[in-house]
Amino acid sequence: QVRLVESGGGLVQSGGSLRLSCAASGSIFGIYMGWYRQAPGKERELVAGITGGGSTNYADFVKGRFTISRDNYKNMVYLQMNSLKPEDTAVYYCRTASGLQGQGTQVTVSS
Repeated sequence: QVRLVESGGGLVQSGGSLRLSCAASGSIFGIYMGWYRQAPGKERELVAGITGGGSTNYADFVKGRFTISRDNYKNMVYLQMNSLKPEDTAVYYCRTASGLQGQGTQVTVSS
């Protein structure tokens, strides 16, 4: 079974940037991949997704600030996050359409 491992989270000031990475242990070719987040006391929500062909979708609250991308040859998915806000603070997860998910990476944005 493919495993997903997220990395790149950390503490950043409001307005700063982070780049999250999701490494898959197997091929993700053709698989829809998504970045989700969950803040304390809140439900998990979709942040951005990317199809196997590279089409992307974004939640309204990150449009213009975040960019999802993938490298099928390296089995990697990325989330470039710019203009971060305190409300972006959450654990960010990489997830497949079938529900396979990594352990998450914490993103904390200070005001």
